Amino acid sequence: MFSRRIRQMTPSATSSLVGKIAELRASGADIISFSAGEPDFPTPTKVVEACCLALWDGKTKYEGVGGILPLRQAICEKLLEDNGLSYGPDQICVSTGAKQALYNAVMALCDEGDEVIIPTPCWVSYVEIVKLAGGVPVLVSTNEDFSLNIGNIVAAMTDRTKLLIINTPNNPTGAVYPQETLDALGEIVTGRDTYVISDEVYEKLVYGGKRHVSIAARSPELYRRTVVINGFSKAFSMTGWRIGYSAASVELTKAMTGLQSHVSSNSTSFVQWAAIEALNSCAGEVEAMRRAFEERRDYMWSRLSSMPGISCLRPDGAFYLMPDVSRYIGSHSPKGEIQSSQDLCTYLLEDAKIAAVPGEAFCRPNTLRFAYSTSMENIQTGMDRMERALAQLRDI
Repeated sequence: MFSRRIRQMTPSATSSLVGKIAELRASGADIISFSAGEPDFPTPTKVVEACCLALWDGKTKYEGVGGILPLRQAICEKLLEDNGLSYGPDQICVSTGAKQALYNAVMALCDEGDEVIIPTPCWVSYVEIVKLAGGVPVLVSTNEDFSLNIGNIVAAMTDRTKLLIINTPNNPTGAVYPQETLDALGEIVTGRDTYVISDEVYEKLVYGGKRHVSIAARSPELYRRTVVINGFSKAFSMTGWRIGYSAASVELTKAMTGLQSHVSSNSTSFVQWAAIEALNSCAGEVEAMRRAFEERRDYMWSRLSSMPGISCLRPDGAFYLMPDVSRYIGSHSPKGEIQSSQDLCTYLLEDAKIAAVPGEAFCRPNTLRFAYSTSMENIQTGMDRMERALAQLRDI
C-alpha cells in the first residue's frame, strides 16, 4: 500500500517519546522529561509582541517563498556579525523550521545512490532525510570524546560521496568542533565534488569560554560548498513557531527555494516579522538562557558522573548529556533483564518516572541522551529518582 521510501523510513524516536510521555501524564503519571530538545523558557516578550503587531497590521497573507526581504536582510547581518560570513538576501531561504531547511538542502543535492557521510552519534532525522532523498547514509564513528575522527571520515569517502553533514554544537553529544578540526575537514572536501551541510542551530549555546566556528567561514572554497542551517527554536526558545533558514550559494538557494515552493510555500508570514525582532533585540534574553543552561549542565553532569556504573563527558555546547551506561546492560530489574539502553529507558520511565532517549536512536548503543532544557528543580528531582532506580538493579 505504501511507497518504498515510507516503508524504509523509521519514525522519529524523540517525537514518538514525546507522544508517549503526554499519554502517561494524561493518565496522571508524574513524569519528569529529559527527552525533548526544547527550552523551558518562554519566548521573549518582545518577540511575542512583534508577532501580535504583525497580526494586527494584517501581515497574514502569502509572501515570497524564500522569506520576506527584511528578514533575509536581518539574517545576512547576523551571519556577518556572528560568523564572519558575507551573504546576500538572494542566498537565504527562510523555511518552516531548520528541519525543513535541512530537508531542502539534502533533496536539492542528492541523487539516487549518492552517499552522505554522517558522523555518529547523530541527530535522529539526518539518516531518515537522506534515505527519503534516495541517498545512502554512511555512518562514521567519532572519537571516544565525541570529537570528529578525521581518519574515519577519509576512509569512508568514495567517488559516490556527495555530502557530509556536521552538527556543531552537537545534538546529542554537546560536542563543539574547534577551528583546527574544521580546517582538517575542509582539506578533505576541497578538490572533491562533495558538499557540506553545517547544522548550527545550537550555536548560541556554548559554555566554558568555548567559541562556535562555522566551517563555511574557513575558506572561499568551503563557503561555496557549504549550506549553513540555522533557526530560532533553540537560542530564542521558539520551538513551536517553526522558523529556520539556510544560507548557500545563489544557485543552490534558488534550487532549494524552488523545492520549497512545491512543499510548503512561505514560512508563516507574521512569524517572520517576529523573527526579525528576535535577531535585532533579544541578545540579553539569549545570554540569560545560556547562563542558566550552563549551570544546569554543571549540576546534571556532576550528578550523573557520581552514579555508580555511569560514565559521562561534560559537553561544551547545546543542552544534552550522553552518558555511557554499558555497565547496566545485562543487569536485572524486577521485570526482567536490561538488554539494551532502550530497556534501561523503559525501566527508568516506568520505575523512576523519568524520560530519557535511548542511544540507539542516535546510532550509539549503550548510551542515553538527557536534555537539561528543563528546570533545575526537575533536574534535581529527576536525578534523585534515577539514583534510587539504578540502585535497585542487580548484577552490576
